[in-house]
Amino acid sequence: MSRKTENTGFICENCGRAVLPLSNGSYRNHCPFCLFSKHIEDAPGDRQGTCGGLMAPVGIQYRAGKGYQIIHRCLVCGAERVNKAAVDTIQPDDVRVLARMI
Repeated sequence: MSRKTENTGFICENCGRAVLPLSNGSYRNHCPFCLFSKHIEDAPGDRQGTCGGLMAPVGIQYRAGKGYQIIHRCLVCGAERVNKAAVDTIQPDDVRVLARMI
């Protein structure tokens, strides 16, 4: 799957807001408003997951070279994934929601 195909907008299944594709060369994998994601990958970028559960933001970490990363936990199966916070793009992640997780 191409990066352009992966970087599509969507309606957040948690808060219902319209989410635009990223404009910084990466691809969108969570809502910038409520930070929820969807469990659609078994391995990063594969889009082959079968669970489909909503993934709640449960924490945040900082890694040199990666910046801030949101820790998500699937509400269906409990799997955890780490996703880079979206900054320097159209519709960046809501810093107030990020700050509440620190």
